[in-house]
Amino acid sequence: MALKPGAVSGCDISHLSWGRVSLSKWPNWMRSLSITRRFVWFGAIRAELRQFIDQNVANASGSLQKDFSSFPRPLSVADLSPGPVDGVKVRISYKGLPGSYSEDAALKAYPKCETVPCDEFEDAFKAVELWLADKAVLPIECSLAGSIHRNYDLLLRHRLHIVGEVQLFVNLCLLAMPGVRTEQLKRVLSHPQVLDLSDIFLSKLSVARENVDDAAGAAQYVASNELRDAGAVASARASEIYGLNILAENIQDDSDNVTRYLVLARDPIIPRTDKPYKTSIVFTLEEGPGVLFKALAVFALRDINLTKIESRPQRKKPLRVVDDSNTGSAKYFDYLFYIDFEASMAEPRAQSALGHLQEFATFLRVLGCYPMDTTAL
Repeated sequence: MALKPGAVSGCDISHLSWGRVSLSKWPNWMRSLSITRRFVWFGAIRAELRQFIDQNVANASGSLQKDFSSFPRPLSVADLSPGPVDGVKVRISYKGLPGSYSEDAALKAYPKCETVPCDEFEDAFKAVELWLADKAVLPIECSLAGSIHRNYDLLLRHRLHIVGEVQLFVNLCLLAMPGVRTEQLKRVLSHPQVLDLSDIFLSKLSVARENVDDAAGAAQYVASNELRDAGAVASARASEIYGLNILAENIQDDSDNVTRYLVLARDPIIPRTDKPYKTSIVFTLEEGPGVLFKALAVFALRDINLTKIESRPQRKKPLRVVDDSNTGSAKYFDYLFYIDFEASMAEPRAQSALGHLQEFATFLRVLGCYPMDTTAL
């Protein structure tokens, strides 16, 4: 970088640069100076150059300061919470078509999100892993139908972290084409589980039931084919999306129909203690009397409430052979235990409990520590 042309002590320094200067090519007037006068001259040059450089550096610093003001601010602990950031559209993957209950759960957690529909549960996992989505929202248990075992297995197979939960009240609606009345329906389409949950209502209609892969898919099929003799059981949002009318709402057999969803991300969030937190873990144990009791006791001893216990067989090692008989080898089923408990990993009691559990667990993994969903259903 060359200095701008200027005068130092009446001398033109435009030929000087930051490169190496050859002192063997001094001008004749310089050679005529005594050694002392040369030092004085170089001292003046050095002082004025230093002043010139300091001034330019100061100007450059001011310019850089203005440029840095436009940079994104550094992340804070608040930015690492699972809540949405105003003005930022989070991409959420889910299984199903637009209008599905999983999409309803995603919109409840992130009202301004951009939803990414996927064909299968595992596709929703992979969408996050491949950076096609920021987070995934997947059902894990239903108050009427129980656990979704497929997603428990996928939690262990993939390396995503649980960063939140959503509890969604499921309103099952009977949908049909505009102008179609309930008595005109001869068949009703929906997901098999949805049809089972509305068994009493559908039995009174005396209609045939047809299974499809997705409740929103049933609404889409009725609308796209303009079926006048068929209805669909799906969400209220599905009726808006596909232009259907709602003939009846809350047709489920039990009014307390709530599904719990997990929010998954590539990175975990920082555990805190300023709000109720939940932690999800999975572990395995050696076979023996009272081993599971001891594992659960580590939480009871520290006054930690367990909200969920689920067991799943180990796919890679479903049977364990134990030589404890004189006639042969006894075989036991080998299980994984999934547990949710109400405590944050930022609390010493939670850390102590897991440290105690590790003393007799053959495998232990924390699936996530996240804020509990305390919003109204």
